Amino acid sequence: MELVPRNPTDGVYPATDDYVHAMEVRGAERMLFVSGTMGLDPAGKPGSSLDEQLDLIWSNIRVILASADMTVDNIVRLTSYLRDPAYAEANAAARVAALGDRRVPTTAIVATTLDSDWLVEIEVIAAS
Repeated sequence: MELVPRNPTDGVYPATDDYVHAMEVRGAERMLFVSGTMGLDPAGKPGSSLDEQLDLIWSNIRVILASADMTVDNIVRLTSYLRDPAYAEANAAARVAALGDRRVPTTAIVATTLDSDWLVEIEVIAAS
């Protein structure tokens, strides 16, 4: 599989350093669509803080990816659902920490979650 970042600079606003406008996926044999993943521990209890929930989210995403023999390196698209716009900076920092120097197309949306204790949900698309 080959990933080709598509990040035009003419005719469109510039992407910031932590994402790209688009990712072309060539030669993928498998796609994995991960539903909105919350910051819940294995018993289903939400983390007590935003940082704890973000840690749990990324741990949960890693476990889900591993079940398909994938890692965060296979993520090609990410959408974050934030309960409050004030969570954007911490969410971006957690994403950058999880993905390292890999930049993928990403969107953050402010939304009311189904449970008020769920501060962030993240869904991903992965390919291999």
